[in-house]
Amino acid sequence: MAPSGNLIIVSGPSGSGKSVLAASVLKMVPGLTFSVSHTTRAPRGNERDGVEYYFVDKTRFEELIQKGEFLEWAEVYGNYYGTRRSFIDERLARGDDVLVDVDVQGARTIRQRRPEAISIFIMPPSYQVLRERLERRRLDKEYVIEQRLRIACEEIKHYRDYDFLIVNEDLEDSIDKLRAIIIGSHCRMRSRADHAKSIMATFGGMDGKDS
Repeated sequence: MAPSGNLIIVSGPSGSGKSVLAASVLKMVPGLTFSVSHTTRAPRGNERDGVEYYFVDKTRFEELIQKGEFLEWAEVYGNYYGTRRSFIDERLARGDDVLVDVDVQGARTIRQRRPEAISIFIMPPSYQVLRERLERRRLDKEYVIEQRLRIACEEIKHYRDYDFLIVNEDLEDSIDKLRAIIIGSHCRMRSRADHAKSIMATFGGMDGKDS
């Protein structure tokens, strides 16, 4: 039976660069799958349905909530976002790692329901840099940027709740760190336990506690 994959949570304030980091490592790490979330917001730029998000209307999203389909969901800036449980479980069961890019609220919910998940917080190097990034990407009006910054001031307080912290100052360095965490997660004892037992069997089933 193939070993179950790891659930990787990448989280941080809007503008911290978590989506760019996630997109980069997805191209570099074999067997890593992106969890495509559902949302009721309209597509931005060149976003495609089923690639960046599953774009659904509010009625359909609320039907999925009622059916308990989401591992986590939230209303953010007037739109719903949700991580569908079946999408993740199917890919973990076949041995893939699944990367989830969510905000701090969503990450908290997933960690509560899936304590085995590996959580990584992406922190901007400063408040000023975060403001500049939000302004430079030209996706939001000024009042939305101010709202995002206020929320970021609250979200960043929760960095200690995560397993790993990456300060995203240099993009290439941050990509390397995220890639290393994901690859290294396969060497955790819980991930290697069954393999280790099969090796122990070749030594006559010796248990380390008896040595």
